[in-house]
Amino acid sequence: MLSYLQKVGRALMVPVATLPAAAILMGVGYWIDPEAWGAGNAFAALLIKSGSAIIDNMSVLFAIGVAYGMSKDKDGAAALTGYVGFLVVTTLCSPAAVAMIQKIPVAQVPAAFGKIENQFVGIMVGIVSAEMYNRFSHVELPKALSFFSGRRLVPILVSFLMILIAFILMYVWPAIFGALVSFGEHIQKLGSVGAGIYAFFNRLLIPVGLHHALNSVFWFDVAGINDIPNFLGGAQSLENGKAVLGITGRYQAGFFPIMMFGLPGAALAIYQCSRPENRAKVGGIMLAAAFAAFFTGITEPLEFSFMFVAPVLYFIHAVLTGISVFIAASMHWIAGFGFSAGLVDMVLSSRNPLATHWYMLIPQGLVFFVIYYVVFRFTITKFNLLTPGRELAVEGDESDGYDVSVDSTGSKESETESLARHYIAAVGGSDNLTAIDACITRLRLNVKDSSEVNDAVAKRLGASGIIRLNKESVQIIVGSRAETIASAMKIVLSRGPVSMAMPGGVPAVPQAIPNAAKGIIATLVAPVSGDVVALEMVPDEAFASKAVGEGLAIKPTSSTVVAPANGTIVKIFNTNHAFCLETDKGIEVVVHMGLDTVTLEGKGFERLVEEGAQVTVGQPVLEMDLDFLNAHARSMISPVVVSNIDDFSGITLLAGKKVIAGESRLYEING
Repeated sequence: MLSYLQKVGRALMVPVATLPAAAILMGVGYWIDPEAWGAGNAFAALLIKSGSAIIDNMSVLFAIGVAYGMSKDKDGAAALTGYVGFLVVTTLCSPAAVAMIQKIPVAQVPAAFGKIENQFVGIMVGIVSAEMYNRFSHVELPKALSFFSGRRLVPILVSFLMILIAFILMYVWPAIFGALVSFGEHIQKLGSVGAGIYAFFNRLLIPVGLHHALNSVFWFDVAGINDIPNFLGGAQSLENGKAVLGITGRYQAGFFPIMMFGLPGAALAIYQCSRPENRAKVGGIMLAAAFAAFFTGITEPLEFSFMFVAPVLYFIHAVLTGISVFIAASMHWIAGFGFSAGLVDMVLSSRNPLATHWYMLIPQGLVFFVIYYVVFRFTITKFNLLTPGRELAVEGDESDGYDVSVDSTGSKESETESLARHYIAAVGGSDNLTAIDACITRLRLNVKDSSEVNDAVAKRLGASGIIRLNKESVQIIVGSRAETIASAMKIVLSRGPVSMAMPGGVPAVPQAIPNAAKGIIATLVAPVSGDVVALEMVPDEAFASKAVGEGLAIKPTSSTVVAPANGTIVKIFNTNHAFCLETDKGIEVVVHMGLDTVTLEGKGFERLVEEGAQVTVGQPVLEMDLDFLNAHARSMISPVVVSNIDDFSGITLLAGKKVIAGESRLYEING
């Protein structure tokens, strides 16, 4: 059910995406003629009327958009089906039709039927139309009727189905409408408190993408509340009594201080709390995310940077959002938006007839900037939360290494297609991926097994968060390029299969192994228990660039370091932090415990064998004081590399996400 509701929420973004056009058109129109609302300027009237054409028809746009968004192949026939279904239902359930069918005077028709053309009915029709399309769009009729087969069949079937649905609605719609209005009235009676409660749950539902479904209740007249369309309608909404000055927009206004000021304050706190060696990377990430929140109101890249690594911060963020919306609603500081609460929407909203004391949202925002900064910084440091940059290595930084590559067919790929190929590998390859979709900032993917998704690879590619809704539904937060990447993923898949990412966080790139006939000459085991780290992610350029050798790294969870293979200990450093082992095949293995641990001058390490000793696989070589080292070393990520890999054909990685000393296989060396 959660997965299905998430799918509906995703589909709602299709019609909602038309709102920025309405906001810009009407915003500019009100900006030109704020006094007469278009009556005094023909160009302003043209813009306002153009924008209202979208707002006034949101219900049918919901039917079309949801049908299209939930269809399995995003075909225009699905959108047409939604439109046909909406026309049939709303026509049959109009007051005149109900009076004629039920043989009663029009005056006795329940008032609910005068509101049948609303977003709730649009969503319902869109869902039914999409399900019918997905089920019957490939049905083949007998040869005599073959013209009506496939996609042409669906609008016909939906037309008949909607007759049945319209008949049912004639009897149940008054009760449904009454319940929705009652719910809306209950929230409205709570006034500013209700607005704050809505905002709190709006943020809490962000992780699963269901905030869109909640928004439809408070924005699109599903429950007697019609906040955004009425606000964008401005003058017209005031004239027909659908809007109330100082009230309409209260479910939106308080988001401006949070998105434009509060979250950038949180970004500054996260940056200043990061480790000094990580601040350059964290600063770039936080600056970009904060600017996106301030200018456009897109906050997911920033929110997902701390949502899962520090859930307590996200809960605080949801509470503060509720408080901000409550304050703005209580003080009647009103500004509305057509897309999100960023600077662009605030500027466009400022001349709207319904905007009251909107400028007070700016000082409120400055106060929330300070609150977010102080609260986030205190909480992070007090509870030692691992926000970006406080870990030993910064994951999730944007990679610039995907300029042009070649796919398996020899065709050149663009930067986006290469990035998309790596995302496919990160989710388990084409064998695990069953469906691809996207909304504004996230890839919404269906997979056979969500446990096959490699979080480390996805974050290294630039993802700021990975959400597993269930075993078959995964969301990857990639920012505003989500739609582009999703399209590129489909293009890449059309060219052929993509293998899954290798264990340890290394993207799966086909490797040609010359001299493969010579076979595998050695297999190394883990010298220490711990978590596997891809060599490219080691926060040391010498190892990450593979200048020292080829291999991988381990973040230790045990204190004993053992020999990874049979051989001779040819070197143990005086500080006991690293050793070199040579096998009888001439393979030179370097085991380096931690990074810059040489500066500890041997503290925390004890050697158990001497140089020149013959050791067997699994034999203890070093003993570590892991608590001391974790507290004093720059990083305990420990590379295990073959330093003379050029003498061989390469390695094949075998390790999973975790390894056990002396037991788990790390990689094979190819002869």
